[in-house]
Amino acid sequence: GIVLELLKEAMVSKLGDTKGFLIDGYPQELKDAEEFESKIGEPKLVLCLDCSAETMSSRLLMRNQSSQNSENTETTEERIESYYQASNPLIAYYESKTQLCKVDAEGTQEDVFLEICKTIDSFLK
Repeated sequence: GIVLELLKEAMVSKLGDTKGFLIDGYPQELKDAEEFESKIGEPKLVLCLDCSAETMSSRLLMRNQSSQNSENTETTEERIESYYQASNPLIAYYESKTQLCKVDAEGTQEDVFLEICKTIDSFLK
């Protein structure tokens, strides 16, 4: 509830100055999406960065090495499984509403960023 209220306040304060909002990492679960829609409104577009579990694992392990995090392969796999359990219903929900756009996230950071930009640009036209 606190995150949603902060989002709402930030969005309302910028309503006249923007074409829209890009919210990273929210909602993470179906109940969050339903609450967002009831308190703020339906999103016009939902991006899903789509990559394999192997790619996610590799990226998480690389990030953990660079941050001196002690997370291991087993813990990373558990995090990925937890992500899928939470996000699969959310993805299906937005697919059914035709608001979901999957972006291929297998490439480099630069490639994925450009793909996201293209997707948003084509949506805004």
